[in-house]
Amino acid sequence: MEISEVRKRLRGAIDGAKRAAAARRTRMDEAAREYPRFLDAVGAPLFRQVAAVLKAQGYLFGVFTPTGSVRLMSEKNTDDFIELTLDVSGDAPLVIGRVRRARGSRILESERPIGTGAIRELTEEQVLDFLADEIGPFVER
Repeated sequence: MEISEVRKRLRGAIDGAKRAAAARRTRMDEAAREYPRFLDAVGAPLFRQVAAVLKAQGYLFGVFTPTGSVRLMSEKNTDDFIELTLDVSGDAPLVIGRVRRARGSRILESERPIGTGAIRELTEEQVLDFLADEIGPFVER
């Protein structure tokens, strides 16, 4: 193979990688700006509403907002919680729902993306669906 062809193909690959990295940085910067607004406008208020409803039903849960997330935590066991976080480890940033439950000495953890699009497209309904799906094991006892 000609060295000129190898050089041309490698330059194309390098340029493509640089463009992809720049586009990814742009998406991550946009997500870093949108996510706190999402937490303030949708995430935290909805988690507080859910906590209030649970307390009215006799289930003691509190809402905490550590930096970059919102957490619905059992007041009986701090190892039991549901939270939203921002995952920027992949190609596209995602709002991730994390669940952690203690069962005796075992800790069960799971996580899944909430919604499939941009953070600004994430709705209260999608977040409430996630919370309603995940609250069952916490209130079945």
